Amino acid sequence: MDTVTKKDVAKRVAKKLGEKVYTAEKFVDSVFTVLREILSEADPEVRIEIRDFGVFEVKKTRPKPKARNPRTGEIIYVPARRKTHFKAGKLLKDVLKVPLTKEKS
Repeated sequence: MDTVTKKDVAKRVAKKLGEKVYTAEKFVDSVFTVLREILSEADPEVRIEIRDFGVFEVKKTRPKPKARNPRTGEIIYVPARRKTHFKAGKLLKDVLKVPLTKEKS
């Protein structure tokens, strides 16, 4: 599996915009910082919709009064919390639905 880093994203953005990499890094970093701030400030839920890409959501989970610790078998209470969720947009889904022609080794 390939790993793409934030620096790799900044390099692609710089190439598309015809800018210097360090300038694009500032923009990419700012976008991720703002998205992270919006998601972390969710009280209790929020939805960030980016057209043609997808939707980031923070959702509440239900408390679990009868969860079990697998190591000890002890019954514990797990309080409600928030979790993140991403749903791909139509364009991204369509690209990912195309069948793979050949497996990579």
